[in-house]
This record gives sequence, structure tokens and C-alpha cells, in this order.
Amino acid sequence: MAITKDRKTQIIDQYRLEPSDTGSPEVQVALLTARITELTEHLRAHKKDHASRRGLLMMVSKRSSLLNYLRKNDRSRYLSLIGRLGLRK
Repeated sequence: MAITKDRKTQIIDQYRLEPSDTGSPEVQVALLTARITELTEHLRAHKKDHASRRGLLMMVSKRSSLLNYLRKNDRSRYLSLIGRLGLRK
């Protein structure tokens, strides 16, 4: 269920702002989005896995909070990020 190390490195390289960046909101949202999509696929196959569903809801909430922070502080970065990730807002 977890994303692989190679996939995580690829996502970080794609969304980072500078070479040593691993914690910017863009990177965090991109990693959460990857984990959310994998967990969504898992829950389609395992409908009664309520513990994973709870984890999914917590990740969605965390991503929403990060997106709200980015929307308040830098609107252009927010708009480019949701465009690149294909999120609706």
C-alpha cells in the first residue's frame, strides 16, 4: 500500500522548488495525493477495511489543510499545483 522509495523520489524531484527541497507544501501535497490514490484503489477491492478508510480520511484532511495554507499565502503556487495534480477546487 505504501509508495515505493523510487516513486517517492520521483515525486519529490518533480514538485520541489530547489535541489534540497523535500518539505515544501507542494511536495507534501503531491506525496499525499499519491498515497491517497493508492489507498483509494485498495479500498475499492477491500470495502470493509475501516482502519485504512480512517487513515485515508486523515490524509485527505491533511492535504486539504496544506492546500488551504497555500491558497492563503501564495495563490499562484496554489493554482499551478492543483493544475499539475489535477485536483478540483
